[in-house]
Amino acid sequence: MLELVNVAKSYPSPGSASGVCVLREIALRVEDGRSIVIVGPSGSGKSTLLNIIGALDRPTSGEVLFDGRDLTILNETELARIRNREIGFVFQLHHLLPQCTVLENVLVPTLAHKDSSSKKDAQERAINLLQRVGLEDHLLHRPGELSGGQRQRVAVVRALINRPKLLLADEPTGSLDADASKNIAELLVELNRSEKVTLIMVTHSLELAEYIGQVWQLSDGVLKNRSR
Repeated sequence: MLELVNVAKSYPSPGSASGVCVLREIALRVEDGRSIVIVGPSGSGKSTLLNIIGALDRPTSGEVLFDGRDLTILNETELARIRNREIGFVFQLHHLLPQCTVLENVLVPTLAHKDSSSKKDAQERAINLLQRVGLEDHLLHRPGELSGGQRQRVAVVRALINRPKLLLADEPTGSLDADASKNIAELLVELNRSEKVTLIMVTHSLELAEYIGQVWQLSDGVLKNRSR
């Protein structure tokens, strides 16, 4: 489902011909429906790696093979469609629209759908998912009326609304307290199994990582499997 082949990423730097190297020859293979977690200190390149996997950024070199396609050679229109239809994103900050209700926020990724039956199906799925995460009584609430943990649950549901094949979570519990973090971790594990969506998460927390899935360590731009 996903394979990274010799992925490297460098950024230009004044006075350096080669630039600053953030990722070095990353090799990673994730099978359909599996869950992995990437840990590492701040500045180790975790978010950069996740952005490359999610087609939000391009590597300096290497291949990113997603469901048989090399994302590094696709144009921006093709990548935008993949991001909308096949990849879900959950970030540390929920990025919910404050003026919209919970239900409206979840449905934002479906606005590109033109078929009326698809929109009806999307609304039914949104309500069902919100019920599953315990927010059935908050459909018409706005983000400012929710707790931090509730807002992040909305963000998770929004990421899943288009039935993505891959769910990427970048420090999804970083701004939450211990109880809310545990609840989000449990939710991600349950959805990984029930939705059969492949999950890749990055986090500072090794305890959280070991609970969710196979653990990889990113350090000095090098990715290693801690589970071996």
